[in-house]
Amino acid sequence: MPETSEQSAAAGRRFDTVLIANRGEIAARIQRACRELGLKTVAICSEADRQAPYIKTADNFLCIGPSTAGKSYLNQDAILLAARLAGAGAIHPGYGFLSENAAFADAVEKAGLTFIGPTASSIATMGDKIAAKRAMMAAGVPCVPGPDSALPDDPEAIERIALEIGYPVIVKASGGGGGRGMRVVLKADQLHEAIALTREEARKAFGSPALYMEKFLEHPRHIEIQVICDDRGNAVWLGHRDCSMQRRHQKVVEEAPAPGIAPDIIQPVGMACVQACRQIGYRGVGTFEFLYEDGAFYFIEMNTRLQVEHPVTELTSGVDIVQAQLKAAQGDILDFAQGDVICEGHSFECRINAEDPDTFLPSAGVVTHLTLPQGQGIRVDTHIHPGYRVSPYYDSLIAKLIVHAPTRAKAMARMCEALAGIEIEGIATNIPFLRALFEDHAFARGETDIHYLEQWLKLRRTAA
Repeated sequence: MPETSEQSAAAGRRFDTVLIANRGEIAARIQRACRELGLKTVAICSEADRQAPYIKTADNFLCIGPSTAGKSYLNQDAILLAARLAGAGAIHPGYGFLSENAAFADAVEKAGLTFIGPTASSIATMGDKIAAKRAMMAAGVPCVPGPDSALPDDPEAIERIALEIGYPVIVKASGGGGGRGMRVVLKADQLHEAIALTREEARKAFGSPALYMEKFLEHPRHIEIQVICDDRGNAVWLGHRDCSMQRRHQKVVEEAPAPGIAPDIIQPVGMACVQACRQIGYRGVGTFEFLYEDGAFYFIEMNTRLQVEHPVTELTSGVDIVQAQLKAAQGDILDFAQGDVICEGHSFECRINAEDPDTFLPSAGVVTHLTLPQGQGIRVDTHIHPGYRVSPYYDSLIAKLIVHAPTRAKAMARMCEALAGIEIEGIATNIPFLRALFEDHAFARGETDIHYLEQWLKLRRTAA
């Protein structure tokens, strides 16, 4: 039988060596997945990361620049040169840095390499929040009330849009993310100041002053749906996560599945996400993020990359998401169908950060002692070791503590045991904060929303 054009294109993407364009725990995680698939790895590092353990276990490594990210991990030319010098056939961006940079994905492909992620056009579409909302509405994915177009310049027209939506509203940057470029407007006399401030912030941070407006939901939860797709139109969703425990829009604890959401409510939303992937020709792994309030889901954005919290879905679904991502990039056909996905048990992930547990200020320094918990249902993803120097140049995440158990209550108990057993000395960490959080009764009952953690912290400070 003659080879189809799709099969020919897929065969052209075969590679045996992956350059990992990232650092820290995710670089170590990707390296492990590559090794399990028989792929060679090339590690890159900045001057600050020369002693990282994954540098020593890679098949090859190159130092690509100074400690500052802008001159190393964000230096596209240096990364592409490193891939060429090391003979890599593909580049895995991990998360953060260049992982959702459409121009970088395009440059990788134009260099004759494989970008381990979606196409540049998919990244561009979903990275523009207005375009993403329009695409999701076309696919039948439920969205937050509000127009699927940028706000006009005319102040009176903006006022009419806000009135049609109904206060409170939230103003967002079209190219925003990570909790930046957004403001809540509670009443009409706050609107124009919020527009002016957010436009300027968007222009400086994202290179575009384009804004859009949506209804502000006052007590929602943050729910995610994980998808994996090949480039032949096959797509599945791998269950759902609750990421409502956030501080300043940054996730602290994640769990799968989201508690208290019936299968018949989430199932049609998951299938709508799959349909949306097919419509935009999505390839690889991705995450649809929703706000969930009063039994209804509202799409807010799609992350076109591997998520920090992917392990909780791996443990409940039994699917190695990083390996699946690598296989999709190779052009492999998805080797399981939706009916094969059976999520079992419950999983939690705690982000272990090098920061003061009370002030949350970053803590750099040398790890003088390290004890990691072990046992059934416990997993630790990390790159640190005794003697490791935590750098002040990057994100404070140094480890992820993940547990899995048959029920949510047992998973919480297992996490409490794991948090009691983890010891990191020489630097400050948020472990005491996490231990206290897992003793909170409302959290134990699953009675929290995206504002709960901020309120909990405020009460703790008041009590102190």
